[in-house]
Amino acid sequence: MSEVKLAAAVRTEFGKGAARKIRRDGQVPGVLYGHGSDPIHLSLPGHELQLALRTPNVLLTLDIDGKGQELAIPKSTQRDPLKGFLEHVDLLLVKRGEKVTVEVPVVAEGELKAGGNLLEHVLNTLSVEAEATHLPEAVTVSVEGLEAGSSILAQDIVLPKGVTLVTEADAVVLQVLAAQAEEPAAEAAEGEAAEGAEA
Repeated sequence: MSEVKLAAAVRTEFGKGAARKIRRDGQVPGVLYGHGSDPIHLSLPGHELQLALRTPNVLLTLDIDGKGQELAIPKSTQRDPLKGFLEHVDLLLVKRGEKVTVEVPVVAEGELKAGGNLLEHVLNTLSVEAEATHLPEAVTVSVEGLEAGSSILAQDIVLPKGVTLVTEADAVVLQVLAAQAEEPAAEAAEGEAAEGAEA
C-alpha cells in the first residue's frame, strides 16, 4: 500500500468563512478523529492531499504542527459538485498493527466469452478488514471466458494475505448479461430508408 507524508496545522477558527479562507490559501480543512480522543481540526495542503487521495485507502503520516506525527486513513471527502475540488476531508486515526474496515475497489480483468455480452458491476467495492498499515488499494478479479448468466460472488474473490471479507459472502459482485438483440431496430431503419428511396 501507499504511504504519504503530509504537513498539517491545527485549526482554531471554524465556520464557513474560516473554511473559505483556508481554501483560498490552497489548504483543505479536515478533521482527525478516532480511538475515543477529541477530534483535531486540521488544515492540510490541498494539492498534496488531492494527489494522495488518488490512491484508495492511502496511509497518511501527518506531521501535525505542535503535536508530532499521527497515522490516518481517509474516511470521507466532500467535493465541490461543479468544480470537483476538495472542500473537506474526514480522517480516521489509526495505529500500526491495528485492524480497520475499509471499502476496496473491485477491478475486473480479462475478456468475456465472445458474443457481445456485457459485464455489470453490481458492487464497485468490497468491504474488508485488514491491518491499517497494509490496506489493499484494490482487488482484481478475472472474468476471462465468462458467458452470459455467469456471476462472481464476494466469496469467490481471492483476497490478499491478512485481508478478510466483511461484505456478505453470497453478495453478487459481478454478473455477465446477455447482449440485447438490436436487429429489429436496424431492420426498421433499413425499411424507412428503402421507402425514402422509392418516394
